[in-house]
Amino acid sequence: MAMDHLQRLRTFVAVAQAGSFARGATAQELSASAATRAVAALERHLGALLLQRTTRSLRLTEQGEAFLADCLRILAELDQAEAAVTGARHEPQGTLAVTAPALFGSRHVAPLLFEFLDRHPQMRARALFTNRLVHLVDEGFDVSLRIAVLPDSSLTAVPVGHMRAVVVGSPDYLRRHGMPRHPADLKSHRAIGFTIEGQDRSGWTFPGTRTSPAPTERLVVNANDVKVAAAVAGQGLARALAYQVTDEVRDGRLRVVLKNHEPPPLPVHLVYPAGRVAPAKVREFVRFASERLRALPVLQGRGLEAPRRAREA
Repeated sequence: MAMDHLQRLRTFVAVAQAGSFARGATAQELSASAATRAVAALERHLGALLLQRTTRSLRLTEQGEAFLADCLRILAELDQAEAAVTGARHEPQGTLAVTAPALFGSRHVAPLLFEFLDRHPQMRARALFTNRLVHLVDEGFDVSLRIAVLPDSSLTAVPVGHMRAVVVGSPDYLRRHGMPRHPADLKSHRAIGFTIEGQDRSGWTFPGTRTSPAPTERLVVNANDVKVAAAVAGQGLARALAYQVTDEVRDGRLRVVLKNHEPPPLPVHLVYPAGRVAPAKVREFVRFASERLRALPVLQGRGLEAPRRAREA
């Protein structure tokens, strides 16, 4: 059966958002060849190239970007008009693809995803929890949680809180090596380094100090849970984001040091493409997740209270 013009528009939007004919076709329950033909027919109708195709990538042309924005707005308004007339509930459907930093994702995003799926039985989801930067459009993801100062981009960012960056050590390690009171004291300390494959390790720099003597990194790891375990085991001081050490600080296995020299907290956002005309599944998940995340003490600068028996570092 021939595909009508509205279906071609929806197919183009799905392909453009997924960054792939195959993934866009799957979202529309079409074959990849049918999606390719639909977009080609749309381009012939418009007399314009919407997608720049290569053997390895698929990118919107300048005309394609403008047309995509208009299509998203028009299709969203059409969906809302149909729902208003029929009285149908705008129930999110399809597959939601979410990404977040590895440890934060497993501790805080995964439980939200479980609850979201329970609330919306028609939904499916896939999650990628990783410490590398995931490119949403190129890799086919809908929503990302990011703990960082965000660069200017076309993504929509919804703030959900901020995250302290701290230095921690075990009580046993601090008894043996002394409590650092100033970054200059680090020259006599050991540390646990952290690296992400393909990226440089984060340095031991502090606000207001031009240079700080770096501690000796006797151990370098690429997993935050291993870094925290090493700090608990007394292997040295570790730099960590607050959520990575909340339980360990609360039960006294780690203590926060150099508190007066912490950098400004990092902003935390949910980011997604397409802005206010994002698909219903994205809008509903962002609304739901942002409410839950803003209630987390660790995203509001709290949650690192040491046991009463421990003196404040």
